[in-house]
Amino acid sequence: MLDNKTRMKLFKRITKILSNEHVTMHETDQILNAHDAWPLSEAKIRSGEVLPLADLIVFPESVDEVSKILVIANELKLPIVPVGGGAGTCGGTLPIYGGIQLDLKRMNKIIEIDHKSMLVRVQAGVIGIDLEEEVNRLGYTTGHTPTSLRASNIGGFIATRSGGSMSSLYGKIEDLTLGLQVVLPNGSIIETKAIPRHSVGPDLRQLFIGSEGTLGIITEATMKLFPLPEDRRFRSVSFPDVHSGLEAIRKIFRVGILPSVVRLYDPEDAAFSFSMHFEFEEGHCMLLLAFDGASKKIDIDEKQAVRICLEEGGTDHGEGPSKRWWEHRYDMYYPTRLTTAGFAIGDTIDIVATYDKLESVYYAMKDAMEAEDAVVMSHFSHMYQNGGSIYMIFFTSQPDAETAWATYKKIWDAGVYACHREGGTMSHQHGVGLSRSTYTEDELGSSFGVLKKIKEVLDPNCIMNPGKLGLGVRK
Repeated sequence: MLDNKTRMKLFKRITKILSNEHVTMHETDQILNAHDAWPLSEAKIRSGEVLPLADLIVFPESVDEVSKILVIANELKLPIVPVGGGAGTCGGTLPIYGGIQLDLKRMNKIIEIDHKSMLVRVQAGVIGIDLEEEVNRLGYTTGHTPTSLRASNIGGFIATRSGGSMSSLYGKIEDLTLGLQVVLPNGSIIETKAIPRHSVGPDLRQLFIGSEGTLGIITEATMKLFPLPEDRRFRSVSFPDVHSGLEAIRKIFRVGILPSVVRLYDPEDAAFSFSMHFEFEEGHCMLLLAFDGASKKIDIDEKQAVRICLEEGGTDHGEGPSKRWWEHRYDMYYPTRLTTAGFAIGDTIDIVATYDKLESVYYAMKDAMEAEDAVVMSHFSHMYQNGGSIYMIFFTSQPDAETAWATYKKIWDAGVYACHREGGTMSHQHGVGLSRSTYTEDELGSSFGVLKKIKEVLDPNCIMNPGKLGLGVRK
């Protein structure tokens, strides 16, 4: 961290851009912003550890204010960490080198809705649920409803390549984002046109989607809208094993059916999530389906999807489990005894693979993680025509903090290594942040060098969210 004299000089310079009330050095604010929802950071705080703090937290309201702050940070070579809603699960907003945390919560305007083109232009600090409720009122949906919808904002969604629970139909955030406004490390403001397709060189919009604040700060986005579906229906089917459930999913997509929700729970996760509320065979998996659209089309799609499931050995359980999940999908964000226990720690490795590798990745990761003293349960979700993701959820309980943190790291290492060995990718929607940064080079292989060179050109002073994505490690 900076010494007090230097911090006060910085404070005075920043307060020429922002009023005093929107710049803070208070320790309470620093501690609150020292972590996101990364389970390891939360567990360390519960055990009494003090995480690295930012020197200053700033709350700009406009792109011009963001630009001026970055000019100062670049001149002084100070780390600058963008902060959205603080709901990221990978430590992406931790100020590990101190510096300035730039909190975007005041940039919360819905600027324009284009009814003819079905587009909405918003500032990056708009919270997901606020945008969704506003466009719902006008007859639209964003199609993007992750579990963190009530906590995360649009800039965070885009910076981490977020996936919503209905991505099988509507797409992930990279599919839903048509245009961006970004402030580069030197303070330059750039915009990409909000158009559905183009052939004018590489798509630079995709350079910043998923960049996690390491290349610039996303300040505005233009997003797709969809008409609210005429109907939404739920269906649930149990299967005797993972293989038959995956085969049913694969065949549903193969015939051209695109459910809005597709979630297959393995036996452990099915028992944990549904056995208290519904009766089904012990040791069976549970598949949740939802269908959005015109009622007549859903009649056809639902009937054919259920027929495929039954042909693969499934048992129809009606709408119950699926609808209950939909109605309670945000419950996990409320504290429980499990999430607040002493040296018990849990996390999720959300991987993605094609159908030819998906099952082998699942079993390899499960075996590897369980060998490191983890309880593992999983569900397959965010499924597509060519493959899908697995949430490998694990818990471990250890006698002391040192053992817990070491075991946590071993579980992660074992899981990611098994994923890579079997041909999977280590993140589907939660990004990389700090927790996965040590694996990024192995994941990207020879292309990681290209990413490093882009970082060096855009951010030669290494100020932008250093240490995240495996980039910009400062000495």
